[in-house]
Amino acid sequence: MPITVIVADDQAMVCDGIATLLDAAPDIRVVAQASNGREAADLAHEHRPDVVVMDVRMPVMDGLAATREITGPDGQGGPQVLVLTTFDLDEYVYEALGAGASGFLLKDAPVDDLRSAVRIVANGDALLAPSVTKRLISDIAQRRREKIHARPAAFDDLTPREVDVLRQIARGLSNAEIAEELVCSEQTVKTHVGRILMKLHLRDRTQVVVFAYENGLI
Repeated sequence: MPITVIVADDQAMVCDGIATLLDAAPDIRVVAQASNGREAADLAHEHRPDVVVMDVRMPVMDGLAATREITGPDGQGGPQVLVLTTFDLDEYVYEALGAGASGFLLKDAPVDDLRSAVRIVANGDALLAPSVTKRLISDIAQRRREKIHARPAAFDDLTPREVDVLRQIARGLSNAEIAEELVCSEQTVKTHVGRILMKLHLRDRTQVVVFAYENGLI
């Protein structure tokens, strides 16, 4: 089955262009287009797509508010959201992740990167534009130096093995690489990852990385 997508952008030509580029991929099908955040949220509830490609600055309801509504109050429900914007601003990155978005990409990214990003978030993984990743981690590290973080109570619910897996995720290792590092099966790692996300109330691996850095785990 193809990956179903809704494209939301208030500029009609941009929206049509993104939809056309995605539809040209044999494994992606655009099922609807929206011109504002309110329409995007309504269409997402109606069509239940795999991914919503969301602009940030839109009338009626902006893309960040729409993302919160689509992903649900705890960031665990609904389609995956890939934020696609012209604006490389830190506050947009933080707000997008906080709203439950699984990806953040700039509109000047190559077409292949856009299609790849849709596939990645549809698969339940996360993606950040390379231009913002280093800055995001640097900012988190700076905040760590400025503030001593108390150990979250959520850590008490993790087993020692789950903490080990969390550290490896924060290092950027895939499930297969973690399995090799910890000498266990990949299925066992997947089970640990699922439990970590559930116990820490996190949506995906990107939020795990942010959590680990913010709380001094690595």
